[in-house]
Amino acid sequence: MNTPLTALARIAHPILNAPMTPQAGGALARAVARAGGLGMLGFDESESIESLREQAALARGDGDGPFGIGLVRWVVDRRPELVELALELRPRFVAISFGDPAPFVARFRAAGILVAAQVQSAALAETALAANVDFVVAQGTEGGGHTGAVGTLPLLQLVLERAAGVPVIAAGGIATGRGLAAVLAAGAAGGWIGTPFLAATEARSNDAARARLFASDETQTVLTDDFDRVQDNPWPAEFRGRALRNDFTERFDGATADLPGSARDEFRDARARGDYRIAHLYAGQTVGFVDRMVPAGTIV
Repeated sequence: MNTPLTALARIAHPILNAPMTPQAGGALARAVARAGGLGMLGFDESESIESLREQAALARGDGDGPFGIGLVRWVVDRRPELVELALELRPRFVAISFGDPAPFVARFRAAGILVAAQVQSAALAETALAANVDFVVAQGTEGGGHTGAVGTLPLLQLVLERAAGVPVIAAGGIATGRGLAAVLAAGAAGGWIGTPFLAATEARSNDAARARLFASDETQTVLTDDFDRVQDNPWPAEFRGRALRNDFTERFDGATADLPGSARDEFRDARARGDYRIAHLYAGQTVGFVDRMVPAGTIV
């Protein structure tokens, strides 16, 4: 299949795995690339430079395997060394999400790296297009992790109307060949796919998280800022996280007051134990398709 994504990124299939942190590590990116897609690494706000270099080496493999890197705007504002690391690693593709990519686009493009911006509204799409990105990723609210409030299909149409020849990748709610075919038919150049890859054998997911995913269905997610507030993560208010509902969200979702210290202690302890009745597990509405471990290549 030929699309602007397959042509520019030099891949066989118009599929990227979302750069989920910490699940999207080097082994997952390499497996997606071997299957003909573009494997993406997530650069987390807390992972060390040494660990990220190791993950990139895994993604590249023995030769020059194609991989991409996902960056979050507020994270690189705090950790500008992540931009320098991305330039050093020379991936094929970099995505800058949740903010204006303009300060970084020229440097990446000068290094021969394709640049995408993930957007959640028409206004953010216009900002990305003004920054001269190579791709725009239209991320709908169905997706897992941090996202906006607009559905994938309405957002995709809004972005395509503005893109004027810049390829658009669809994200959010894509889990099958049917879903990919639908967004390609609408005009997308490819699919950015997250939740199904949480169950990939190569993902950096633990057994407790996988069991919780397998036991969940499409009705059991919530868009919330609870988990950012309890961790004091400075995500912009417009980007809440889609996660599996649990005891923590039942008690605190929608609360406007500061979370009590006891809630913070409870969350921290649960996260250390891998207790997802309290700790967060980001997943999209396609979690209803996730019922067993599957090699990433099979998913592709």
